[in-house]
Order: sequence, then C-alpha cells, then structure tokens
Amino acid sequence: MRYIRQHIAVIIHLYKGDVPLTHFLKNYFKQHPKLGSRDRKILSEMAYCWYRCEKGIESKELDFDEKMNACLFLCSNNPLITSFLPGAWDPATGKSIAEKMDLLHEHNIFFDVKKLFPGSLAFSDNLQKDDWVLSMLEQPKLFIRIRKKKKEITALLNEKKIIFEFLTDSCLVLPNGAAIDKLLPADAYVVQDASSQKTGQYFHPQKNEHWYDCCSGAGGKSLLLKDLEPAVHLTASDTRESILHNLKDRFTLYHRSQPETFKIDVSDKAQLKKQLGNKQFNAIICDVPCTGSGTWARTPEQLYFFKPEALQAITQIQKAIAVNAASLLQKEGRLIYITCSVFKKENEDVVKDILKETGLYLEELKLINGINIHADSMFIAILRKR
Repeated sequence: MRYIRQHIAVIIHLYKGDVPLTHFLKNYFKQHPKLGSRDRKILSEMAYCWYRCEKGIESKELDFDEKMNACLFLCSNNPLITSFLPGAWDPATGKSIAEKMDLLHEHNIFFDVKKLFPGSLAFSDNLQKDDWVLSMLEQPKLFIRIRKKKKEITALLNEKKIIFEFLTDSCLVLPNGAAIDKLLPADAYVVQDASSQKTGQYFHPQKNEHWYDCCSGAGGKSLLLKDLEPAVHLTASDTRESILHNLKDRFTLYHRSQPETFKIDVSDKAQLKKQLGNKQFNAIICDVPCTGSGTWARTPEQLYFFKPEALQAITQIQKAIAVNAASLLQKEGRLIYITCSVFKKENEDVVKDILKETGLYLEELKLINGINIHADSMFIAILRKR
C-alpha cells in the first residue's frame, strides 16, 4: 500500500493536464517497469478518481492521502481499489453518490459537487448543469454498434458471462473494461458511444449522393454513414495525416470502399479551395473540434484543467470550419454540424453565426443528452442551402 501511495502522489504532482491522462500514465509506467499490471490498474483508477472529484472536497485540513481516500470512496466501486480505504469506513459498493456523501460527512469530510464546475457558462437546451456535473463522478458505459453477426456476438458474450443489454436493435451496452477485443469478430462491431451512434438518425443518405466528412478523425461518422448507405460517394479530410491512415485501415477492416482523402485544415479557406477546388456535395458532416465537454466523464482531467477563456479561440475555429465547408454545398445540400460539447457557446451560438454568414437555414437542432443512459452527450444541427 505504501508503494502505491508513493507513486500516486508523484503522478498527481507531475501531471499538469497538457496531454491526455491516459498518455501521461502510459509514459509514467514505461519509466517505472517494476509496476505490474495490477499496480498499473490501481494507479490509473486512483488518478481518474482524483480528477473526478478532488475539487469538490471542501475540508482543507485533509492531507493528500485523506483526500485520495475520499475520492476513491466517492468514485470507485472496485473492491481492489476500495481495499485501500480505512477499515472504519463502510464498504461503498452499491451506495448512491448521495449516500456516500452522507457517510463522508460522518467523518467530517464535506463534498460540494457544484465546486467541480463553478463557472457560469450557459448549457445547451435539454441538459441541466447540475445533472451534468453530477455525472462527472461516474465513468460512462461501453457501447458498441453491431454491424452484422448479431446472434454470434450475443452467443459469445453469453458464453463468457459478460453482462450486456440492447439499447436499440444495433446498440449494445456493456460494462467498462469488458474484454471483447479478442472475443468478438473484429469486422462485426464498432466501439462507438450511444449518442454518437444516434447522430446517424439525422443523416438520411441516398444512393449515389456525394458526401464530405470535413473533420473525419479516425472515421467514426464516416463508417456510420457508409453502413447506412454503402453507395454514397465519400470524401474525407483531417488536419492529421496519421489519423487519415487510421481511417483507411478501419475502412479496410470493415470491408468498405475507401473514401477519397485529403489532409486539409478546413478553417483555412485558401487551403480548402486549393485542395478541393470546385467540388460540390449533397451533404457535409461537420464534426468540429470542441472542448469535448459532453465526454468529460470519460476524461475528467479535461474538466479539472479547463479554462473558460479557451472557448473564444475554439468557437472561432468551429465557425470558420463550418462557414468554409458550407461553400461546397450543392443547392438544397445539408450541413450537419456536430459537437461533443454541452456548452451553448459551441453549439447554438455558433449555429447562429453560421446562419448569418452563409445564408443557410436551420432545419433542426438538438442536444443528445446521454446522462440517463451513462453515455456521452452530443449536439447536432441540420442546416440546408436554399
């Protein structure tokens, strides 16, 4: 226990939020090869629990170990982790957050969930700030999108006694850490959050249409589109050549025809024009870079180190990408604006600016609230060219 406590204290001291926590931990573990698999799992969960709730602990007189105990008590139900708690504390497994907070109070440790995000930023409609902040204390579920072989997948999961349930006919929810990588046929499913899957309900692709995924990343939305309608002609771009290689590899894995790909910063109008010229599209998926606040329950370090002043630069990039992309729409073409943010500044406010600058009109917008199903939250708006 002392060995683990020493390492977690060093990790928290060294980590400054400038890289994803998962990357930092991988590098840290490489530098300390004596840490075994069990040690790494314990330290990882301890770090994530700390960044979930440390800012809400009001008892300033607590030392580091006492604060860590409170974080583990609130956010972990893993017996391997809770075994590190003082023996006088009741087992936390199965208790609600409110019940755990009451138990902490009995030990004169006070927790205020509102201190996790004290700012006054406005949230998109269909989501309450208090619900969102409270959801930060719990890791979202694992979701997969079943592409084929549903019976085989369910049989394999049952055989290995992995708990699962169907959220929709093709969306399966599983416990975090479920060992499915080497169990399920690789081309039969995609790991994709439930709310991300739900964005496909707004695509409505038609055969032989020309689509452009202008911020494709590794191709999650592109693959969803091609599974909905394999006969669309797809162009994809991203600012990173390496991520486009990942996209191509995934299209090969899932037996889909390769899209035409370009390395483009779509916020640069001249660069976009140089690369795509006068191409025109029936629909453009504009899944823009954002704070990712709808996914912070998976990456709580981003909430912990978030600086509201960064929003101004982010929203300018979002607007530039969407406005520039809109210039490539055919008549009656649709711009599908997507973020994984819950902030109105990145969502409704950016959409208003896009409408002003492009002459597009708004057909629909929605915040896809995933809190109640332990999923991410996403925003989507459908804009059409006259």
